[in-house]
Amino acid sequence: MKFCSFASGSDGNCYYIGTDTCGILIDAGISVKTIKKNLKQLGISLSSIYAVFVTHDHYDHIASVGTLGEVYNIPIYSTQAILEGINRCYKVSDKLYQSKHTQELGTTVNIANISITSFHVNHDSTQCVGYYIESEGNSLVIATDLGYINDEAIPFLLKSNNIVIEANYDEEMLLEGSYPLFLKKRILGNCGHLANHITARFLAENHQNHWKHIFFCHLSKENNSADAVLRMLSKQYETCGIKLEERPELTILPRTTPIDLCII
Repeated sequence: MKFCSFASGSDGNCYYIGTDTCGILIDAGISVKTIKKNLKQLGISLSSIYAVFVTHDHYDHIASVGTLGEVYNIPIYSTQAILEGINRCYKVSDKLYQSKHTQELGTTVNIANISITSFHVNHDSTQCVGYYIESEGNSLVIATDLGYINDEAIPFLLKSNNIVIEANYDEEMLLEGSYPLFLKKRILGNCGHLANHITARFLAENHQNHWKHIFFCHLSKENNSADAVLRMLSKQYETCGIKLEERPELTILPRTTPIDLCII
């Protein structure tokens, strides 16, 4: 299974997961032009994208979903609530009609040799889901934009071989920063975003030997840094006695640029 992050942050989110025969996108919060450019750099054509799965209806995750669905005829999957939320978004010029496909929460959709299971996560959108993706004996879970790690997400995080998980903010940076109080409260709340220390503590206290690669997504530009994430994780690993050689490979996903294609 192949994975690539094209963008991960409040300016746009888009992830590619594929095999030798086809691929899917998780979210499309960047332009179609940029998606096509990034795919081309990987030697992949847009015609090999069989579906787009949407986590929630905030614009940084759905900017080009309508165009991909209605202009390029790519099926768009999400819950009924999220699909309706996309069409309500005034920033989305191409609304979803023929391209929308409902995936009920907690069910699995098979796209060629890729299976995609949705699960509930807490965020202040119309509804929000994470995805557990399996193909050819490998698995990846994507859990972005979540106020806390709920009971629905935990089993998928524990059993997956690879994890994409939010580490949005350093709590001290957020509290001492310039954001207005209402925004700080939103981010800190159970339907906001995930703090570095919460993510790090979960990963250390629940360490699994089969975890191969952990990708940290949706870092705040103003209230976080790659160094802050990795320092917190190292501290938690040391507290839990997880030796360096036992830890999975760690990658901080850039906010606006793609990473190299990963074989997972």
